[in-house]
Parts: sequence; C-alpha cells; structure tokens
Amino acid sequence: MGPGYLSNPLAFLIDTLSSLYIMAVMLRFLLQWARADFYNPLSQFLVRITQPLLHPFRRVIPGWGGIDLSALVLMIVLQAIALALLMMIAGVSPRVEYLLLRTPAELISLLLNLYLVAIIVRAVLTWMKPHDYNPAMTVLLSLTEPVMRPFRAVIPPVGGVDLSPLAAIIAIQVIKMLVMPPLDRIAPALMM
Repeated sequence: MGPGYLSNPLAFLIDTLSSLYIMAVMLRFLLQWARADFYNPLSQFLVRITQPLLHPFRRVIPGWGGIDLSALVLMIVLQAIALALLMMIAGVSPRVEYLLLRTPAELISLLLNLYLVAIIVRAVLTWMKPHDYNPAMTVLLSLTEPVMRPFRAVIPPVGGVDLSPLAAIIAIQVIKMLVMPPLDRIAPALMM
C-alpha cells in the first residue's frame, strides 16, 4: 500500500462533501434570489444546514440590492479551501493565482450543472404528476422559473408539449462548452 492508497478516497470524500455543501449554499442563495417560499420543508432544510457557516459571514458582510453577498463569499471561500486541500493531497502546493482562477470556474460549473439537473427533474416531475402538491416541485419551480421564462416567451407549446426545458438544457450545454474550456486550459498552467 503506497501513499496513493488513502489519498484517492480522501480526495473523493473532500470533493464530494465540499461540493454537496457548496451546492446547498448555492441553492439557498438562488432560492433567496428567486424569492422562493422559505416555509417550504426543503427550503427550511437548506437554511438549517447552511446557517452554522453562513451566520458568521452575515455578521460581517451585508447584503446588497437583494443579493446575499455573505453566501457568495462563503461559496468562494469553501471552494478555494476544497481546491487547496485537493492539491495538497495530490502533492502539489496550492498557488494563489491558480485558486483565484479555478475557484470561480468550479462554482460556474456547479451552477450550470445544478440548473441542468433541476430543469431535467422539473420536466420529469411535471410529466408524472403535474397537479399534485409536492414541496420538491414548488422549490424546483421557484429555482428554474427565472431560467425557463425567457425560453417559454419565445417558444410556444407544440401540440400541448412545452419545449422550453429542452431549449434551456441546450442553452446551458452551449454555455458550458463556451465558458469552461478556456478556463480549463488556463488553470493547469498556473498550477505548476
């Protein structure tokens, strides 16, 4: 058993747990931005799990124009720490310029993937039981509606089928293809 024996599972755990927690903070930020119902059980869950780390940031960083800047700063700090830890596990010294570029790239990637999954889940749930009350569905509607609205305004339903989720998914994939490769090419050069 070499040094890589424990480093791979440790890197996996750090990457997975940090991504899940950052996603929870991101969801809380997005739902707050979309003015979602915070009495919804899923919203309350997000508030409870993110409050311990977010509360100290809120004491120092005020909101601005309806944007929760403390949540943004917390996401950036957590992502930078996770990247630094992953680099140390890989045997590479964390470099500030790499972290400054890679942190926003990772957060943008997470945001785009979050919307991609949310739109797919929303579409599937509306086909299954479109009129039943479901706390997950109301959160998904609040989260995805700001993204879906522009597509719905341009693309009318065809034969009673709403094609706006498909258009939104295609647009997100195109954005990922345009934004992520340049960041992925620059970041490794800064890691060395």
